[in-house]
Amino acid sequence: MKTKKILAIAAIAGLLVVTLVGTQVLASTNVPSWPRSNNAETAPVSQNSQGYGRGHGPGNGTGPIVTLPTGDLSDDETAGLLYMREEEKLARDVYTTLGEQWDVQVFQNIARSEQRHMDAVATLLDRYGLEDPAANKAIGEFTNPDLQALYDELVAQGSTSLADALKVGAAIEEIDILDLKDYIAKTDNEDIQQVYERLMAGSENHLRAFTSTLETMTGESYGPQYLDLDTYNAIINSPHGNPAGAGEGHGPGHGHGRGGHGYGENVGSGAEHSGEMQGHGHGPHGAGNGECLEEGQ
Repeated sequence: MKTKKILAIAAIAGLLVVTLVGTQVLASTNVPSWPRSNNAETAPVSQNSQGYGRGHGPGNGTGPIVTLPTGDLSDDETAGLLYMREEEKLARDVYTTLGEQWDVQVFQNIARSEQRHMDAVATLLDRYGLEDPAANKAIGEFTNPDLQALYDELVAQGSTSLADALKVGAAIEEIDILDLKDYIAKTDNEDIQQVYERLMAGSENHLRAFTSTLETMTGESYGPQYLDLDTYNAIINSPHGNPAGAGEGHGPGHGHGRGGHGYGENVGSGAEHSGEMQGHGHGPHGAGNGECLEEGQ
């Protein structure tokens, strides 16, 4: 089984300290504690805004995972699938809760994206006959006790101000990226790798969306809490990711509808507004057949 990595951070406003089982502790101010895996858009949508749209065009991905063979699962791979199912749920639930509190579109948009991420991992659970730890769990309810404690902590931090809420979103995406990198490196099953790579591209998109929205709406700049500075800057300064699959792929393109030009079914921020831009786009990357598992989130 994987050695549980723990990043323990000083709790919000000095009121909460989360103690997690593990061997590695990272201390920082006003950064939420995070149980690492068992491995080691905010303004209303504007007609004139430019951002990331829901463009339906040929994608450049590799196709539906149902065409890929399954392989035997190691203990690490099993633990990773179970953890990622709930980690994606944590992101969805935190964004749903904070979106209701702050009524800003970026949370609602990315919460919908996280639901698709959850569904992608659920597809893998079904393929390998694993019990779903998120089954029948309401918003804010988790099987993993560390994630349960973390949900409570993150919602508390994000409830203090809009800026803190957006920073919570960015921190969640940082940790998703780190965990997904760990899991990609420790699986040789192509279907699992493909899903994790799409989820990681989505998390990079979300990180860009939260940080740009933070600056646009609050004037604050975000500094990485978990990623090293070089990795963080490479993500922030890179073009918007396109983890779309073949067939009804969702590649970069021009969306026609609420928001003008956009990329795939992605969320992000425009010059003045953030939000989910809807329209039909034409991606520049090759076409394919079949159903795309992940829609470029």
